Amino acid sequence: MPTAVGRSITEQFRTFDAHNPHVFRALERMAAGRLAAGATRISLKHLFEDLRRQLPQGDAGLNNNYTALYARQLISQHPHWASAFELRRRRAD
Repeated sequence: MPTAVGRSITEQFRTFDAHNPHVFRALERMAAGRLAAGATRISLKHLFEDLRRQLPQGDAGLNNNYTALYARQLISQHPHWASAFELRRRRAD
């Protein structure tokens, strides 16, 4: 995997996501499951921590800086989930 030095969080995220599509799919399944169980609000940080415990390789590469980007990606793919996630204005790229 390329070095992160000098690259924006968004660039690092795109590289990580491209190399690890299973992460998005897992977060998508977890969010869908929680919504189906009646949750009205979902914390991507909590999903991330649950995923860290589930992945055989542990937390390798799961950077906490990516949680907001994954939340935005989930909403992009599932606009009807938008009210379940609280998004803040991004200060950095």
